[in-house]
Amino acid sequence: MSQHDFSIANQTASSARSDINNGLQALASNNSGTSAPSTTYANMFWYDVTNNILKIRDETDSSWIDVIYLNQSTGVASILNDTLLVTSSGSTTGLLGDQSSSIWNTGTGTTESLVSPAKLTNAISTYFNANSVGYSQTWQSLGGSRSASTSYQNTTSRPIQVAITSSSAGDVQVSTNGSTWVTIQNDMGIPGSSRNTIAFIVPINHYYKSTSNFEHWAELR
Repeated sequence: MSQHDFSIANQTASSARSDINNGLQALASNNSGTSAPSTTYANMFWYDVTNNILKIRDETDSSWIDVIYLNQSTGVASILNDTLLVTSSGSTTGLLGDQSSSIWNTGTGTTESLVSPAKLTNAISTYFNANSVGYSQTWQSLGGSRSASTSYQNTTSRPIQVAITSSSAGDVQVSTNGSTWVTIQNDMGIPGSSRNTIAFIVPINHYYKSTSNFEHWAELR
């Protein structure tokens, strides 16, 4: 381990030779030491022997940038966590690091990075559980609050399923905007015939209605 201020002062020949040798040794050892060199320069290397990290001084000579971790026991050089992958112009394209679980679970992060199989499984499970029909939902009888030919909107944060039973003629319709309707069941039932039941999915914010006089109306929500 050796460090030097890299300034050769006017001195005797033997002292100058010793001073020069010390400076060269400091260069050869990447200024290794338990603490940072007292005299620093822009783009200067320092090997921190306490933490086994090779560092480089930034171009403003104001702070150290961690470069790589060197395991002295195994002789293995390791990339540090949260190391950015960049293009030749410095634009970030990825991250060698462990992003928080919330980023994976919400699926909002766009930075490519490392992920464990456990986190990937949890992210998939969290996403589908939060968006799939049936998870943490219950069937509710809503016939008392539903009327024929009246439109309703799914204002929940999840898709819902609707089941309607009728023996009278009429249509079941859905809409994305409440004005343009798509018929998914025509003539629910004909008077005098057997009852007819339809079950259908209503996406978030979509509208739905039945023009028939229904007997039962239930929703999974």
